[in-house]
Amino acid sequence: MTLWVGTSWKMTKGLDAARTYAAGLAAEVVSRRAGSGRVWPGVQPFVIPPLTALTTVDEALGGERDQVVLGVQNAHWEDDGAWTGEVSVPQVAELGAQLVEIGHSERRAHFGEIDETVRAKTAATVRHGLVPLVCVGETQAERDAGQAVDVTRRQLDAALDGFRDGRSRVVGDDGESGSAPALLVAYEPVWAIGEQGREPRPEELADVLSALRSRGGDDVTALLYGGSVTPANAAGLLALPDVDGLFVGRGAWELDGFLSILDTASTAAQARPGDRPAYVATSP
Repeated sequence: MTLWVGTSWKMTKGLDAARTYAAGLAAEVVSRRAGSGRVWPGVQPFVIPPLTALTTVDEALGGERDQVVLGVQNAHWEDDGAWTGEVSVPQVAELGAQLVEIGHSERRAHFGEIDETVRAKTAATVRHGLVPLVCVGETQAERDAGQAVDVTRRQLDAALDGFRDGRSRVVGDDGESGSAPALLVAYEPVWAIGEQGREPRPEELADVLSALRSRGGDDVTALLYGGSVTPANAAGLLALPDVDGLFVGRGAWELDGFLSILDTASTAAQARPGDRPAYVATSP
């Protein structure tokens, strides 16, 4: 199976820093590449820079671009129109994006993202052949009230509705129906992410991950964990039975941290049975 391991830079890194990071990643790929296979066997790396740096990162990766999926941190559900300050899925696709992050807790908290907008954005992303990465997660108050499973399952249901709707109306390059992409879901407990987040104990995650796996079924290509992920705890998190990858913040903002986590994931992937289909990324 393929483990998805990636990082969102949030609102960090100007063009110079983005170029340096991506060029370093490309150089690492060159130094490790042997033939046409995956540089990190069993792992699909992805990077989600700020939209302003997407083209810079794409260009800096150069000929090694086939090893890395590039994404954006947000896109609107409409294809065009009077939505000042927004960008559409077709627009980010033209820039080379292959993945759209949807429903992060910071967007839910600060920008009014709700289940219905998550559903609509997921449908639009799938309809245009990109991969949605939908974030779900409960607050500390919701966990303390015993609502973690119910909250995250409700959030996942919105994503599944959007995925199935979009899948029924996939638009190919020729305007005809095409094949549906993957659906990624990242479980990111709100209390575990950000500068003030705390590292969770594995037993705190198991019930929610199991519930999400059961609810998502075959529609979910990979169930990722995100929240206080570091090179030091990556192996333990990947050992959880329902984790198919990692969505990393600060732990991968420095290239060395990202490379370390990719190495750990590759080791974990090769030790796992191939019980779920692999996703093959295509360059834009």
